[in-house]
Amino acid sequence: MTLKTTDYDAAIDAVIDRVGKTLVLGIPLGLGKPSGFVNALYDRVADDTSLNLVIFTALTLNTPRAPGVGGAFIGPMVERTMAAYEDLKYAKAQQRGELPANITVREFFFQAGTQIGKLVPQQNYISSNYTHVARDMIDHGANVFAQLVALEDRDGEQRVSLSCNPDVTLEVVPMARARWPVATVGVVEPELPFMYGDADRPEAEFDVLLSPPARKAEGHLFSVPKLPVSLQDHAIGLHASRLVKDGGTIQLGIGALGDSVSHALTLRHNDNAAYRAICDNLPAVPESLRDWGGDDSFDIGLYGATEMFVDGFLALYNAGVLKRRVFDDTELQAAINTGDQTAPDAGGFVLHGGFFLGPRCFYDALNAMGADERKLFNMTAVKRINQLYSSEALDRLQRTEARFINTGLKCTLSGAVVSDALDDHRVLSGVGGQYNFVAQAHALDDGRSILLIKSVRGDGADAESNIVWDYPHTTIARHLRDIIITEYGIANLRGATDRDIIARLLNIADSRFQDSLLARAKAAGKIEADYAIPPEYQNNTPAALDAALAGAQQAGQLPYFPLPSDWTPDEEVLAVALGRLKDKQAREGKRILWSAWQAGAPPAEATPYLSRVGLGAPSDFQAKVTARLLGAEIAKLLRDEAKAFAPQPD
Repeated sequence: MTLKTTDYDAAIDAVIDRVGKTLVLGIPLGLGKPSGFVNALYDRVADDTSLNLVIFTALTLNTPRAPGVGGAFIGPMVERTMAAYEDLKYAKAQQRGELPANITVREFFFQAGTQIGKLVPQQNYISSNYTHVARDMIDHGANVFAQLVALEDRDGEQRVSLSCNPDVTLEVVPMARARWPVATVGVVEPELPFMYGDADRPEAEFDVLLSPPARKAEGHLFSVPKLPVSLQDHAIGLHASRLVKDGGTIQLGIGALGDSVSHALTLRHNDNAAYRAICDNLPAVPESLRDWGGDDSFDIGLYGATEMFVDGFLALYNAGVLKRRVFDDTELQAAINTGDQTAPDAGGFVLHGGFFLGPRCFYDALNAMGADERKLFNMTAVKRINQLYSSEALDRLQRTEARFINTGLKCTLSGAVVSDALDDHRVLSGVGGQYNFVAQAHALDDGRSILLIKSVRGDGADAESNIVWDYPHTTIARHLRDIIITEYGIANLRGATDRDIIARLLNIADSRFQDSLLARAKAAGKIEADYAIPPEYQNNTPAALDAALAGAQQAGQLPYFPLPSDWTPDEEVLAVALGRLKDKQAREGKRILWSAWQAGAPPAEATPYLSRVGLGAPSDFQAKVTARLLGAEIAKLLRDEAKAFAPQPD
């Protein structure tokens, strides 16, 4: 029988009664962590040394905080969107190095960059492909599984939706039940959208359904703040969009680059003339890839097969791009693919996804949908999405012309890609599902892996090339190389010789680093001694990119926030201005004081924005310098790029 309770202690007692005093807790990555229950369990174990708790998870999210102006900027958005979000105590204790001796945390994916320099998380990190996480949980003895769920009463039966996180749960719980006593805890979260498909489960699958005590506020879900999409990002997204075929399949990730791809595809569909005109200012698609993409609007549309259901997919759906429905019936799908049968008027899915995470407005949009519309998005197990092994015949029929689009940090001139860790093996994030999708792209007859990499990190004297000769650590091995995209173009690496791979990657590297990279290749004998980079690729510079795309940005065609965000319009301007100020400070160092003097007093139009971050009437010297510099950036944005902040359609 399912225990239904509103009491954390009663739920914890039930768990201990079922599994004993050694608790190996599996909780979902990202949004689905039941913070209140996990914190109550943490407190119980911390106070009782006869208990032992191992937490196995990934992507732990606590509310963002920052000192000074940054904190003043982000604070109101956090208060609006996640005022009632409960931070995870284990994460805070881990950051301080104060975990109790009887509590261990093991993660297979970090929030990017948050654990650099943290000894305990780095030492307890588990490098695992996403499709192996269920197996690894079992190997660690996982016997308690808890996550946020949504409820729906249907025809006299209460149904439970795994909503944002069926990804691992659907696989690991049956595996564990077949081996040892297990406790499954669903923590009811009214703000979660009820998702159907494979995430829709009977109440009896849960040992405990916990409805926390009366809520005093909304905002219990973590909301991911949107980052501005730069011209560099937009260029990469435009290149990627030209490799997507009508009638195909797409996978995307979170962040500015994912947003840029979604926006480029939307622009391609809704304003094709503008899209083509912008693309005409960019390098052409390599001849070897001309038949792999297109630049027309979408007639058949796309289908999403994605580990992460990001808000970019919802934007594509609303724009009429994500509309190719697939059916979980092999015979029917085969008949549709061959033209023997048209798709039925009802049923089918426009997306299979493993988990979702994004801004608050994304969750609100899902909740606002009717049930029939939400049923088009089938949340399912990651083993179904990230590989072909469990239902290969059906998956091959559904995933036609698949383009699996992910991001990387660096690419070597051999075609190996670095995505998760630094050269000393400190982990930035994790492998997640990237390897799975790269391998899957090679396994599908018409699939391609597309890895997006910014050519340069940093600015001015601090600029570093992300196209490098070699690197001590790799995430995607050179024998799995396929398509690499930077802001300067597309390199088709699949099946190419080492010499041609080097030449093609040099063509999309920043020109400030091309000569030194070419010299390394020549010294190793991997390219002919008299080889010269073709003239058309020798002007790969930020200035040339600005010249190619700035007009489209100023016309509002390449906005800084192409998707709905939780920022107000004024905050969007501030987000860009603060980012520019940070780059300027890093670039100029002590010379920044001269820039502040030159900037003069902040212009009147910047005053409301400065007041928003506590700089409306700066009193000390440092605040006055910051106000002058930030005011100058705001004024420039309002003067030259106002249309780049035009409201985007929901």
